[in-house]
Amino acid sequence: MKNNKKIWFLLPIRSLLFMIAFYFSSVFTQKNLTELTHWWSVIASTINIITIIVLLILCKHENTTYRKIIRYEKRQLNIFKGFLFIVIMLLIGIGGMYLAGILCYGEFPYVAPMMIAPIPTYLAVLNIFILPLTTTIAEEGLYLGYGVNSYTSKWAAIFIPAFFYALQHSFIPTIFDMKFITYRFLSFLPLTIWICFKYYGGSSIAYIMAGHCILNIATTIQIIITSYNPEIYTMLLNQ
Repeated sequence: MKNNKKIWFLLPIRSLLFMIAFYFSSVFTQKNLTELTHWWSVIASTINIITIIVLLILCKHENTTYRKIIRYEKRQLNIFKGFLFIVIMLLIGIGGMYLAGILCYGEFPYVAPMMIAPIPTYLAVLNIFILPLTTTIAEEGLYLGYGVNSYTSKWAAIFIPAFFYALQHSFIPTIFDMKFITYRFLSFLPLTIWICFKYYGGSSIAYIMAGHCILNIATTIQIIITSYNPEIYTMLLNQ
């Protein structure tokens, strides 16, 4: 699947879908984009499902399977190596967010409050199952399976998918504020480069997917906490 011309359409598709989804949500609800930021996790789950459907259609068209495009292989995994891989992944992810917070907002630690804003409790509970799983399947399939595997050059295979992998987060949620867009992009860029580098180097996709899933579970748990206890969110806003 080297030098796949479709990749230039596929890599930016999630960024475009998020902008479109938030824009039409704003038009439909007659609310500005800032008022819709707390719905990001619900919109993300929807975009994830759309992405997965697109990937499955592509697999069928190319007479392949999802497992093949992500190079999934059944093999005995090393528990210690997997644990270490996930810990490093979490540290890079958290470190990227904190570094971006310093660079863009001059605060340490800085966490964008809308990312853990409360939503209806039943949606918060559903999303702890839906968001981490669908995000992992959609993003690894798109940016690693189709992204990394579409380039013959090592550095193109790493940095081009990593760029778009990080860029999509700039529009989750979509706010046309350059400081916020830059903050979100820089938050994820170190992690996406590392993920693409490790995947290109042959690291097990199972380790990457497990670490990615854990990161998203942590986020959904925070949303559940604020959804059941909105006063906690209010306290965070007033700090």
